[in-house]
Amino acid sequence: MQASATWSWAPVGVALIAAGAAAWAPAQQPAQKAAPKARVPEGTKTLRDVEYAKAGNKSLKLDLYLPPKADGPLPVIVWVHGGAWLGGSKNDAGPSPRFVGRGYAVASVMYRFSGEATFPAQIQDCKAAVRWLRANAKTHGLDPDHIGAWGASSGGHLVALLGTAGAVPEFDTGDHRNFSSRVQAVCDWFGPTDFLQMDANALPGAALKHDPANSPESRLIGGPIQENKEKVARANPITYVGKDSAPFLIMHGDRDPLVPIHQSRLLHDALAKAGVEVRMVPIEGNGHGGPGFSPDMAQLVDAFFDRHLKSAKSPPALPRQQ
Repeated sequence: MQASATWSWAPVGVALIAAGAAAWAPAQQPAQKAAPKARVPEGTKTLRDVEYAKAGNKSLKLDLYLPPKADGPLPVIVWVHGGAWLGGSKNDAGPSPRFVGRGYAVASVMYRFSGEATFPAQIQDCKAAVRWLRANAKTHGLDPDHIGAWGASSGGHLVALLGTAGAVPEFDTGDHRNFSSRVQAVCDWFGPTDFLQMDANALPGAALKHDPANSPESRLIGGPIQENKEKVARANPITYVGKDSAPFLIMHGDRDPLVPIHQSRLLHDALAKAGVEVRMVPIEGNGHGGPGFSPDMAQLVDAFFDRHLKSAKSPPALPRQQ
């Protein structure tokens, strides 16, 4: 039984849950009411807490959702959760589990938070997860040539990096480096890009400030963003945009009080200038998530991933460049 196509997500609360974010919390805006989260379809095979890598003594894990029956290798969607790089959990796979009912495998990935390690630890972890999926594709019946990525908020930032920084050697660390960490499609929901421009393009009266040393962005790079512009550029997906970037579907609420929609416009324009397939969908009247992301938006996401992950014409993963 396939889960209902009616879903939405309002992750404002998730973005503020992490310990150590107390200084940021007074700035939070009221969360919009969300529709029920997507259910895991009946008969789904769920592999919990599968270790995909180690970072020092820390075990990095993912949850893998598999359909009960499959005709051939399964295309894969990697879900990267939000939480301001400070918190959140792979246990909340957002709207992604419904794709199991559409013939996909779904991998919900954990990664190190900024309180444990500064950037680029987070993207190194996400890329390690993609490589693990390819290395273990035969074991789990996965299609290693058709892996997409989807994330929201800080997760949107990380999947955008997966889509643009496929050939950055410093982001590929750990095991399985004979496998590519590239993805073939990216759905980015309201992810930050150029941190330096966030405050200048915030909604009028927005209480959240991104420049201070205690902001999520400053904590991610290890110092105030305006005083560490090279580190900010290193964390910016736009820095790595090129003609070989993955196709993108970008969605962003035009009343987002936490991540200005300008951030997504910057990414869209850079991808379009490079000749990359990209579509940006502003969600009118919505903030940081919210009910406007359902149900029509579900159909757009379905069609996007189907076109790029189920088509025989989809480009295969390229070998990791040295």
